[in-house]
Amino acid sequence: MKYIIAIIGLLVVFGLAYLASTNKKNIKLKPIILMVVIQVILSILLLNTTLGLVLIKGIASVFTKILEFAGSGISFVFGGLANEGESPFFINVLLPIVFVSVLIGILQYVKILPFFMRGIGLLLSKVNGMGKLESYNAVASAMIGQSEVFITVKKQLGHLPENRLYTLCASAMSTVSMSIVGAYMTMIEPKYVVTALVINLFGGFIIASIINPYTVDPKEDILDIQEGEKQSFFEMLGEYILDGFKVAVIVGAMLIGFVALMDAINNLFDLAIGISFQQILGYIFAPIAFIMGVPASEMVAAGGIMATKLVTNEFVAMIDLAKMTESFSPRTLGIISVFLVSFANFSSIGIIAGAVKSLHEKKGNIVAKFGLKLLYGASLVSVLSAVVVSMVL
Repeated sequence: MKYIIAIIGLLVVFGLAYLASTNKKNIKLKPIILMVVIQVILSILLLNTTLGLVLIKGIASVFTKILEFAGSGISFVFGGLANEGESPFFINVLLPIVFVSVLIGILQYVKILPFFMRGIGLLLSKVNGMGKLESYNAVASAMIGQSEVFITVKKQLGHLPENRLYTLCASAMSTVSMSIVGAYMTMIEPKYVVTALVINLFGGFIIASIINPYTVDPKEDILDIQEGEKQSFFEMLGEYILDGFKVAVIVGAMLIGFVALMDAINNLFDLAIGISFQQILGYIFAPIAFIMGVPASEMVAAGGIMATKLVTNEFVAMIDLAKMTESFSPRTLGIISVFLVSFANFSSIGIIAGAVKSLHEKKGNIVAKFGLKLLYGASLVSVLSAVVVSMVL
């Protein structure tokens, strides 16, 4: 039965993407089918094999160690701030982002990360039917972040047509940056974080290939990466430390605002009509949860968490999921967890449009114009990844 629902889910996702397609006649089926098959194979490998288990444990242990190292710095500055036995979210989940940011900066500085991003991007370009720039951008977004990635391709932004610009922005919204992966792993199972990271790369290209199909002229497919000004090692460290702290503070501020706002809206709806706003959203999103493979008895609650992620952000939704863990079956937890690992939410429209606009005002205005379509496509990527994972759980 789960395979029938998964096939229906795939058809619904592709159908919704097809409705929004700008050039239906130019959709290339072969790369799309190939990438869906790759997604399924990778999901099986990561979730259902001994090798996958070893890989996930290895990656998780690396991040566990990183969080331990981060904890020593956090304890030095904030030790004694919390009562014994308490675990403040900002201190234990968000502040480790600072140390992860430092590690990313070091890998950038010694050229390991750029080499890795170019290499993986080149391999992706062989199967996705798109250009080298699009492939590099997808990998780079997952490594350095949805706004920072545009700095590395800023020389080319002014020359990109709208269709290629859409694909770059869609990739940035469909992935998550490595700097906050450790934070996710403290909230949901690491195996679902890693699986979502990997298959979202292909999911972004699948949906973009349907919504926004085009052919890149090989003569125009030039990968010109901006390295930035040469800095000393300690200048770089200082910059990445501050960048990591800014991310932690910004996420913390957004959580304060969004969690409080959601609580207030829920309370108002509960007083006015006897049902919370989140429950209403749950009923709206329940059909989507169902095609993702969530059982009928759990789909309203799952739909509420999915809607929360879209309206606020993935952190708020993960907090809600953690509170409701016992209400869901292990399979449903896996499906929802994979859905949550992306930047597909309304606030990301402003973040991406602002990042592009800061580098090229005209292109930034274009991104803002197709912002809702961008969110639509990125949300379909999350649904697609969840549907694929539902086949192997």
